[in-house]
Amino acid sequence: MERVNRYETQYILRTDLGDEATEQAIARYITLLQEQGATGVQILSQRRQRLAYPIKKYTEGLYVLLEYEAEGQMVALLERAMRLSEDVLRYLTVRQESRRPAETVAAD
Repeated sequence: MERVNRYETQYILRTDLGDEATEQAIARYITLLQEQGATGVQILSQRRQRLAYPIKKYTEGLYVLLEYEAEGQMVALLERAMRLSEDVLRYLTVRQESRRPAETVAAD
C-alpha cells in the first residue's frame, strides 16, 4: 500500500463548453478521485481568466483548483483522464508538503 499524500491539481477547461458541460467536466474528475478512494476532495477555487498565451487557439480558460488526499497512483489516473480529454487545456498536480513547526534559530 502506498503512502497517502495531500495533493493540489489545477487544470484549465475550455470556455466554450457551456455551463452544463463545464459542471459535468468538473464533476467527472471529482467522481473519479472519490471512486478511486481519495478523501477530502474539494474545489478550492474556480475562475474564468485570460491566458498568458494562446493554448489551442483559446485566449481564456476556466481555472479549477482541486485539493485532495490520495495515493500516488490515483494522481496518475487523474492526469491520464485529463490528458485524454479534449475539454482540458492544461493541468498540473503538486504534492503538498506537511507543515512542520518553524525551527527556532539560536542566536550566537
